[in-house]
Amino acid sequence: MATQIGQPVDDFAAEATGDTPFRLSDYRGKQVVIYFYPKDSTPGCTTEGGDFRDNIDEFEAANTAVFGVSRDGLKSHENFKTKQEFPFELLSDRDEAVCRQFDVIKLKKLYGKEHLGIERSTFLIDADGNLAREWRGVKVPGHVDEVLEAARELNR
Repeated sequence: MATQIGQPVDDFAAEATGDTPFRLSDYRGKQVVIYFYPKDSTPGCTTEGGDFRDNIDEFEAANTAVFGVSRDGLKSHENFKTKQEFPFELLSDRDEAVCRQFDVIKLKKLYGKEHLGIERSTFLIDADGNLAREWRGVKVPGHVDEVLEAARELNR
């Protein structure tokens, strides 16, 4: 079952770009944005990642680290990160453990065929490790601004 707002997020580890193993608990004392996206180098995912990239200084000023997550492997992630100049790490969740923890694997339709895929979703975790906000079924335009505003609110 997915974590409820105000509840602690279970610690998890994942492979990350930049040869840095990721563990959520390493970020206590800092807010964390974890955004799930369907696939590296696709138009919506590139736009969303670019919006986080273009606002990274504001997120850092709000004591907030940003991480993107998809089921792509590290090689694909490294290429995507380098090409788009993302200043944050991407987490590889090939076994879908993190996706399942946050309940973002959903039945989707593409060209009339149903398949299981990642529902674009973003989670804001407060400095104590509790889930502060969640956005599911995200539409990219304006989304990062909303997440940034929520991150700033937590700091007030």
